[in-house]
Amino acid sequence: MQTTFTAKQLKNPRIAEVDKILRRCVHCGFCTATCPTYVLLGDERDSPRGRIYLMKEMFEHDRPASPEVQRHVDRCLSCLSCMTTCPSGVDYMHLVDYTRAHIEETGRRGFRERLARSLLAAILPYPDRFRFALRAARLVQPFTGILRRLGFKELVAMLELAPAGLLRGADFTGPGTAATRAERRRRVILLAGCAQQVLRPEINDATIRLLARRGVDVEVAPGAGCCGALVHHMGREAEAIAFAKRNIDAWTRLMDKGDRIDAVIVNASGCGTTVKDYAHMLAREPAYAERAAKLSAMTRDVTEFLASYDMGPPMRWSSLRVAYHSACSMQHGQRITEEPRKLLRNAGFTVLEVPEGHLCCGSAGTYNILQPTIAADLRDRKVANIRSMRPDLVATGNIGCITQLASGMDIPVAHTVELLDWAYGGPMPRGLEALAKHVQDVPEAKPLFAVT
Repeated sequence: MQTTFTAKQLKNPRIAEVDKILRRCVHCGFCTATCPTYVLLGDERDSPRGRIYLMKEMFEHDRPASPEVQRHVDRCLSCLSCMTTCPSGVDYMHLVDYTRAHIEETGRRGFRERLARSLLAAILPYPDRFRFALRAARLVQPFTGILRRLGFKELVAMLELAPAGLLRGADFTGPGTAATRAERRRRVILLAGCAQQVLRPEINDATIRLLARRGVDVEVAPGAGCCGALVHHMGREAEAIAFAKRNIDAWTRLMDKGDRIDAVIVNASGCGTTVKDYAHMLAREPAYAERAAKLSAMTRDVTEFLASYDMGPPMRWSSLRVAYHSACSMQHGQRITEEPRKLLRNAGFTVLEVPEGHLCCGSAGTYNILQPTIAADLRDRKVANIRSMRPDLVATGNIGCITQLASGMDIPVAHTVELLDWAYGGPMPRGLEALAKHVQDVPEAKPLFAVT
């Protein structure tokens, strides 16, 4: 793509990078075939190629974000399917990140939208606040109809996604060490996360048990928290960088204590994509760039890490048919495709491939709240494809996908590590009680780790 940035503009490192990204695009249109919003809406401006043209015009002419640019970029899921498809290697991920930051700085939004975005940024990354908000949501849910009539579509989406049951606690939340009772082979840091540890804390518990069986100590660092992805995808760049710096500081302090850290483990693929991008996010921060690059290189999705182990035969064998939903942040963001499937097959499950598996389910961080209509259409399309396989349950590696899919079907959904933990002796994942008859139960005999 030909660009017309001036020499003065190109002195800005960000504009220079935007120019470099734009020049790789050759207008081929392969991205349109795999873009969920283009497939759904059929509008060129809601395809990666169309959005690139809008972004190019805005940056070249140094304009504030127009309502048109804002509308069509807001509709982008950042699923990154276009990057998997693109033969020219266009770095769409960072281009749209820069655009979102520009929109946040120069665009104009209505009161309702600003309120929703501010609430999400102030609540979701903080587990205690999020836990309180979910309890409060039960009191507000009877007024959903009134809020819908008043046009608060984002608040309605929040209330509809809020879980109805009691919130559960975790066996281990940290900070501290979950020390394996087996012979210690490795030591890792676990990103405990934010929304996940409120919505489904069993995922972290299952992760720790799986690692403990393999002789891995798990550290949850004091001071670590949200990875920054939730605010990053809303264009709140300074907040995202602050979250990243906090984690880097917390993990560095832990690593400086002496014992070697072998990896940073992430069990929410959306978070994993962001942590692996810390090197890019902080490349222009002299006090953090080197440490960010080191930690990004050490970061592994939990299935990516476990794939290096011989897991051995499972303790439970089942005849369950599992539809594997590969989260966009897993298959497109991190390019991890075979490892989760292989682990599930080796654990005794029959793994089914979902048709149109490259298309997003509509979760995409806060997308199902900020763009509820498109998100619901994508969810329903995904659910129809899952149902066509007649599975017993669905496995996925991202809490957002679990929440999104569960809101649209009665087929149980579990995290991949929950199923692996169950197969190797752990407790049955939530929501699978009706499937117990298909599994020969062999409960674990002794504690796997000690908390210090």
